[in-house]
Amino acid sequence: MAVSNNSIAKTYHRLFVELADPRTNDWFLITSPFPGLTIIGLYLYFTLKWGPRYMADKKPFQLQKTLVVYNFLQVLISCWLFYEGLDAGWLRTYSWKCQPVDFSTTPEALRVARGVYIYFLAKISELLDTVFFVIRKKEKQITFLHMYHHTVMPMISWGATKYYPGGHGTLIGVMNSFVHIVMYMYYMLAAMGPHLQKYLFWKKYITTLQMLQFCIAFIHSSQLLFYECGYPRWSVVFTLPNSIFFYYLFYDFYYKAYGKTGKKDKKDTNGAISNGNVNGVGNTDKKID
Repeated sequence: MAVSNNSIAKTYHRLFVELADPRTNDWFLITSPFPGLTIIGLYLYFTLKWGPRYMADKKPFQLQKTLVVYNFLQVLISCWLFYEGLDAGWLRTYSWKCQPVDFSTTPEALRVARGVYIYFLAKISELLDTVFFVIRKKEKQITFLHMYHHTVMPMISWGATKYYPGGHGTLIGVMNSFVHIVMYMYYMLAAMGPHLQKYLFWKKYITTLQMLQFCIAFIHSSQLLFYECGYPRWSVVFTLPNSIFFYYLFYDFYYKAYGKTGKKDKKDTNGAISNGNVNGVGNTDKKID
């Protein structure tokens, strides 16, 4: 028993201390996987069990002002992440073919690592999307796509922060931040009231933007199969299938929402944009992410 416990302790130390980036390993929620997993576990329990049961005999919350503020803050965070990703790397020193992680303690390297960490915290904050769904009694919007995205992205960004905070994989986060600028801006405007609905005709194009994002992510990640720069080539085992899977889920949504009839988005007052990540009101009740 003692030998077994010692072996587990050594394995844990190897996985979560020795292999981790020492610059980020002591940051809040990064040292151990358990705090993050606990948050995800509580999120799933609230979304799938406790929340719907608690709201069963209650009227849905309206939260209009809360949603406007929430979406505005998400726009600000996404703008900062998009700017940081470009200015700290992709428009300056990063190679578009293959970019290793700079594990040094230079201001430039730490700036990139900080950006990856903030991206992780942003993914945690976005779990509120689903919480708002539940307390507004929009359970039908909590689709498999929505739950998969909100569960997987915090875990992926946690791993990136702990082990590889920078380099080739950050382009996915930069693109996703741009999509979120557009998406949360749309839902902020939608939450402001029906008087803005006539200006929100472009919701289906956000799903198209999402699908384009995954195409670019697939092509960009595939370059690791042909170029060697020190960034872990094995990462394509996760990034390539995930890009394909996400593309399929978004395409399936797009086809069901808009593909069968060009005017479906005008007729369907409960239609979504992509992963059912919703904050708006009226016919804008579904979201993208």
